Amino acid sequence: MTTSQASPQIPPKCLQEHDLSEECKELLSILPKEKGWIGSYIYNYQGFWTSSKIIQGVIACQQHFQAQDSDIILVTTPKSGTTWLKSLLFALANRMKHPIFDQNHPLLVKNPHDLVPYLELKLYIDEQVPNFSSFTSPRLLSTHLPYASLPKSVQESGTKLVYLCRNPRDTFISMWHFSNSIRLDYIGTTNSIDEMFDLFCKGVSIYGPFWNHLLGYWKKSTEKPNKVIFLMYEEIKQQPKIQLRRLAEFLECPFSIEEENCGVVDEILRMCSFENLSNLEVNTNGKLSTGEKNKVFFRKGEVGDWKNYFTIEMSEKLNHVIEQQLQGSGLRFLYI
Repeated sequence: MTTSQASPQIPPKCLQEHDLSEECKELLSILPKEKGWIGSYIYNYQGFWTSSKIIQGVIACQQHFQAQDSDIILVTTPKSGTTWLKSLLFALANRMKHPIFDQNHPLLVKNPHDLVPYLELKLYIDEQVPNFSSFTSPRLLSTHLPYASLPKSVQESGTKLVYLCRNPRDTFISMWHFSNSIRLDYIGTTNSIDEMFDLFCKGVSIYGPFWNHLLGYWKKSTEKPNKVIFLMYEEIKQQPKIQLRRLAEFLECPFSIEEENCGVVDEILRMCSFENLSNLEVNTNGKLSTGEKNKVFFRKGEVGDWKNYFTIEMSEKLNHVIEQQLQGSGLRFLYI
């Protein structure tokens, strides 16, 4: 499917290739590549698929990032509910510094992606060695990197990793919509659902294969439960209070009885809800510093939207792939 649009705009930083280093260009020439979800191509680096500019950010991050024991890093595959969990994480971890009932709360005036920045997609794309001096403890950061590709300092430190997983059907539909919205704005074309579904089932998705990504963190969450917490998007939707309390316990900042009685848990969930965040001025009209429109991060936020797109054949094909890949792991998805 091809859609025309006049005068495509300047693409976001993760798609710009004019300032790739010679080292990165040389590396790209020998990496496996496939059709890109957003840009022209997607490359396989260290066993996962991503764009050329992001690879440069990944390399810089791996070489230079020095984790602190107090760091909290949110990890997801793209389109797994990252924006929502960033807002929950920010409100939860900063509730003493920024009381949740404050009329000037940062979440009311800034997009969650600006408050919890990506390592390889923002900080290390902007600069080879970012300045972290303005960050307060705990530093809240995020990444889409598979566990094996995290900087060694993250793996070896006391840094806590919050992993969010979403069922593959909704993840795929959300990723397809998101990548097409970016493509339409900056390239002027879109990709068909059939073509991208076939790539997804082959494991060729942004930071995929999808199953490798989540299995890496699933395994670590069972081996090191104090370092990695594994959250399911659908479970947070079904039991938001229970899962938020679970996250607070993991981060060693549990809610006090006074906070519970004052409605702090309810207010965090209300402020960070899709309905509230998607209607804020900053998220309807603003842009990220990396170039993307804030509104592209708020589409539906639903569980089960895949039913509007999947054929019986698509469901059966993906079920077969997932069943094969997750065999023996004990990991199961909720399809509501």
